[in-house]
Amino acid sequence: MTSALIDNLLDLTGAALAPVEATFDAAKENVRARVTDGDRVSGAKLEEHQAAAHALSWLATYAESLRQMNAWATRLTGEGRFGEMEKLILQIAFGEYLAQMKGGMMMSQNEMARLADMGVDGAALDTDAINALIANGNSQAARTRLVELMQDNAGHATFGATGLDDELEMIREQFRRYADERVVPNAHEWHLKDDYIPLEILEELAEMGVFGLTIPEEYGGLGLSKASMVVVSEELSRGYIGVGSLGTRSEIAAELVEAGGTEEQKQHWLPKLASAEILPTAVFTEPNTGSDLGSLRTRAVKNADGDYEVTGNKTWITHAARTHVMTLLARTDPDSKDHRGLSMFLAEKTPGDDENPFPTEGMTGGEIEVLGYRGMKEFELGFDGFKVKGENLLGGVEGQGFKQLMKTFEAARIQTAARAIGVAQNALEIGMQYAEDRKQFGKSLINFPRVANKLAMMAVEIMVARQLTYFSAWEKDHGHRCDLEAGMAKLLGARIAWACADNALQIHGGNGFALEYQISRVLCDARILNIFEGAAEIQAQVIARRLLG
Repeated sequence: MTSALIDNLLDLTGAALAPVEATFDAAKENVRARVTDGDRVSGAKLEEHQAAAHALSWLATYAESLRQMNAWATRLTGEGRFGEMEKLILQIAFGEYLAQMKGGMMMSQNEMARLADMGVDGAALDTDAINALIANGNSQAARTRLVELMQDNAGHATFGATGLDDELEMIREQFRRYADERVVPNAHEWHLKDDYIPLEILEELAEMGVFGLTIPEEYGGLGLSKASMVVVSEELSRGYIGVGSLGTRSEIAAELVEAGGTEEQKQHWLPKLASAEILPTAVFTEPNTGSDLGSLRTRAVKNADGDYEVTGNKTWITHAARTHVMTLLARTDPDSKDHRGLSMFLAEKTPGDDENPFPTEGMTGGEIEVLGYRGMKEFELGFDGFKVKGENLLGGVEGQGFKQLMKTFEAARIQTAARAIGVAQNALEIGMQYAEDRKQFGKSLINFPRVANKLAMMAVEIMVARQLTYFSAWEKDHGHRCDLEAGMAKLLGARIAWACADNALQIHGGNGFALEYQISRVLCDARILNIFEGAAEIQAQVIARRLLG
């Protein structure tokens, strides 16, 4: 068989980056001219030209993805680990993403971002290197060969070398084994019964350090990197997104306390969060506000004794019943109309049970039944004179809540991107196993080109999302601002998770629509990733503002 590999691949991919950058720069200047008023971005103009602005966000995401894929390949080459599988993944990724840049980038199933939307003709992309990659990179021969190599790697959670260091790969292996032994055999039953993830799983994760993974050692945590958090979240989510998300609330709460709390609050709360002596939940969203946190109406009124009474309603609160403390965002300045009047509280509550989920005085709640993302349950909450100690005002100063929350967005979105990778990987493995086992017309489904093509593109895009997410975590670990990179990782990862789940279900045919098959759960779980921690449209808007501001 003729080799599916492109000769001088790294020379071509490296040469493609400068034209991509030039195209992005031209698009950015064109869009900036449309949305600025004087020397500032106009909110009204940004909304008027939202299609162009969001197209720019996707173009930036594709460009950064290709940069990180090329950097990954260069590192592996230097280590002597850039093998046939990795080369195929790289050339398919470049071939497909460059072709989409020229012809239309997928924002969703029926929305395309095109260069013309941003006033760019794409002439800069008409180079020998780019044309060669588009013509030969994502070929049928390359996809077929990649799937052959993936079958040789059956049973491995990761296809292709990830480029992580030995310590992170050891962490991955530990949590991969745990997920396979303790999560995978039970996940579908938990989902179908809409059961809580058993407390013994939480206890085991606590013993493994999941809840204190990135909390500094001086406060009882392991003091590990955000990259380690990514690997752990990815592998646990590969088993079940509910388990992979258990650490999210602790991660957010710890970030809030570490970045915005007083020293006394850090000494009190962080060791308890790290050990899972207390479980937290994030209480931010309200009915009719969604992503518009600045319009929150829940009020916290300070009493003469220095404590607060909270009145209002919250919704989409994950794991609310079983937790001990809420990171609660409320309005302390009744005259304010935006985010400047918001404060963050560490609001203590008593964990409930099925008979009485919310025993704390001044607090009520009801479960929201959901399609997927089960295992912790979702609730709407009501507060009527709910009491919070004055000492539990985060940072001890009112009006800092929104700023404090903003500081957690980088880590939260990196973590969500990691969960998306795990869900996507799960979909790939389930879909691949079914394609190998299922016989039609005398042969396995995996031998039909369209089935193999689906699996190949899943593997390629998962690696793209991985490298973008790992880079975001690296930036965070090195003290660099990375809200842009984290947002891109979340935006792309969520889209890829949904595509992988949808295609894996398609491989199952009618069986995929049956509740007894795991892929039906994975599809439901994947769908939430484009909504929480910033819906795709909001995420694109945030990226655009950052690029243009």
